[in-house]
Parts: sequence; structure tokens; C-alpha cells
Amino acid sequence: MKHTQSSLLSKNGISYLYPFILITTCFALWGFANDITNPMVKAFSKIFRMNATDGALVQVAFYGGYFAMAFPAAMFIRKYSYKAGILLGLGLYATGALLFFPAKMTGEYYPFLIAYFILTCGLSFLETSANPYILSMGTEETATRRLNLAQSFNPIGSLLGMYVAMNFIQARLNPLATTERAALNQVQFESIKNSDLSVLIAPYLAIGAVILVMFLLIRLSNMPTNADQSHSLNFGPTLKRLFGLARYREGVITQFFYVGAQIMCWTFIIQYGTRLFMTEGMDEKSAEMLSQQYNMVAMVIFCISRFVCTFILRYLNPGRLLMILAIAGGCFTLGTIFLENIGGMYCLVGISACMSLMFPTIYGISLKGLGDDAKFGAAGLIMAILGGSILPPLQAAIIDCDTVCGMPAVNLSFILPFICFLVITRFGYRAIKKNW
Repeated sequence: MKHTQSSLLSKNGISYLYPFILITTCFALWGFANDITNPMVKAFSKIFRMNATDGALVQVAFYGGYFAMAFPAAMFIRKYSYKAGILLGLGLYATGALLFFPAKMTGEYYPFLIAYFILTCGLSFLETSANPYILSMGTEETATRRLNLAQSFNPIGSLLGMYVAMNFIQARLNPLATTERAALNQVQFESIKNSDLSVLIAPYLAIGAVILVMFLLIRLSNMPTNADQSHSLNFGPTLKRLFGLARYREGVITQFFYVGAQIMCWTFIIQYGTRLFMTEGMDEKSAEMLSQQYNMVAMVIFCISRFVCTFILRYLNPGRLLMILAIAGGCFTLGTIFLENIGGMYCLVGISACMSLMFPTIYGISLKGLGDDAKFGAAGLIMAILGGSILPPLQAAIIDCDTVCGMPAVNLSFILPFICFLVITRFGYRAIKKNW
């Protein structure tokens, strides 16, 4: 047992504890960016008087940046190093966050989308670099456990992002409801919009400053180079080799649907709860705030479940646990769809307990045994985050229908996450049968 514990963060007598702590901090930092942003779909919709579909362009820009930079990031770290990739990622992250100030000065929606895109180009570099970097900080036998441990700190950052979104943005926005904002004349609208945008950008400017400090800390630290040997960039042959592996190919597809499910469940819990609580007589802002509190509870459950599942992985095959949790997630999603009372909200919160293990486990199974190809392999799995860009707008389009087949459209829209869990269940089953 002592040998197992030590090998989790060491290899060939070398300890990776300090670099592991630094890189794990980056996991929390991009968790913060992800989950301060999810509630902004609703916030931007109100501030700019848009529907849910237009507001969901925030997620298109956000996760589009992941997609656009994944393979350029892989080529960059293949040529240079994981450390260089992380530094470039932090630099772009800080730049995107600080661009919120000039975006606010324009008073327009689309400059914010550009800022989000640049910010997430940085997150793409960070994730493409950090995930395989963590995998390399010890023995291959403990790689999936090590990545799950590092990813356990991601929801801590996410929880902080949600807290900041609720208390420093949503709570401070003008309390006018959507219908009241629609009745404002242009002068009133511009005044409230500018005030709300000043509230919205403040946390982004603060995190930009924090990221710059993190950049300097990693830049000045000695980081391991065991996995940083440069190789010729045989882009085409490497891709062909990777996608010729069923485990990897199916892992990328599954990750696409997992990320889509995660973002849909965490973004539209605001719309789901707002509809539910307003039918009970609550005003719109109070309903939004209460919904965000449920979202935070979901994240706490996600965080606790991540640590619990990381422990369970010591005794249970990753593919088997993944399949069990995906089946449970699908069942909770059905409850979210068909229960039009508080029970539906409880089911929606419960989904987070099932999702906690999924990203790092799909990631670890997919990259197992890839060696140096893991650098490009990581890029494909980060590109799969595109699911968070494509699927939420589809759900938003359903929500904008208001009512479908006699049911609240926001309830029925969760059929999309249900489909995602079916895909994840299949991957877990395949991992068991193929002994991946």
C-alpha cells in the first residue's frame, strides 16, 4: 500500500508533488472560468434583451475556443513542452478575461463573445497540456487515479465560479424582470445595460489578474521534463494511427456527448428552476437566485462524488463504474423531464453525482497506452469539448418553444442529456467487454 501511494506522485525515485500541486491549481482555475460562465447565458439574455438561443451563443464562443485550439495546442506542446503549453494557455486566459473591459466599453454583445473565445483558446492550451502532464507524473498503472485526483480540484474552482456568479453578478444586476426590461425605452435600456455590464465584468477582470500571478509562479518554477522530448510533427500519420484505435475513436465521440450533457445540465438548471419557482409565485430574480443555489448544491455533490469515485476506482474497473453512473444519470434525467415539481429539480441536481467521474475516466481509458501519441490524443479529447458548443444551443432552441406536446419545453429539452447518457453507457459497456 505504501508503494502504491508513493507511486501515485513519483516515478523512478523522483517526486512530482510540487509540480502536481501547481498544475492541479490550473484545473481549479479553468473550472472557475467554466462555471462563472454558465449562468451568464441567462444574464446576457436579460442584459441585452435576447432569447435563450441568442444567449447560448456564449457557450458557442466559449467551447468553440476549445475546439479551435486543441490541435494547434498539441502541435505546440509536441514541439516545445507541456510547461510552455501551460504558460501560453495562462497568457491567453488572462488576455481574454481582461478584454471584458474594452468589450464593456463598446456596449455590444459580440465583443464579449470574442473575449470568451480568446479566453477559451487559453483553456484549450491549458487542458491539452495539463491532462497528459498529470498522467506523466508517475507510473502508468496509477495514471487514471492520478488524473481523477487532479480533476477533483476542478469542481472546487467551479463551485467558486458559481458562488461569484451568484453573489457578485446575479445578485447585483438590476432586479427588473425580462418582461419589464422589454418595455424600457432606449435611454432607460442603455442606462441599465451599462450598469449591469459594469457588474458583470468585475469578476473577469479580477480572475485575469490572478491568472497573471499564476503565470509568473509557474514560469519561475522548475517543472519536470520527463514527457517533454520533442519529436517530428508527423501530424497525419499520428492522427491516422490514433483514430484507427477503436478505444480512442469511441472515447472522443463519448467525450463529445459527455461534455454536452454536463454543460446542458449546469447551464439550463437556471431556466428549469426559474420556470418551476415562478409557477409557485416567486418573482423572476428570486427564482433565478434560488436556481443558482441549487446549481451550487449540484456542484458540491459533484465535488464530493469525484473524491468518492476516485476512491472506488481502487477497487472497481473504471469502465464498469462509468457504465453504472451513466445508467443512473439517465434515470435521473428521465425524472428531470417528467416530474414538473420540485422532484424534477432534485433529479436534475442528482445528475451531478453521476457525472463526477466521467470526464477523467473517459479521458484515461481513451489515452491508455498511447505513449507520446498521448499529446495528440489529448487534443482530440479536448476538441470533443465542442459538444459544449453544439448541444446547448439545440437545447436552448427547444426551451424557446415554451411548450412542446403539452409539456414545459424546458423539461422536455432534457431529452438531449438523456441521449448523451445512453452514449456514455455504451462506451462503459464496451470498455468492460474489450478490457480497455
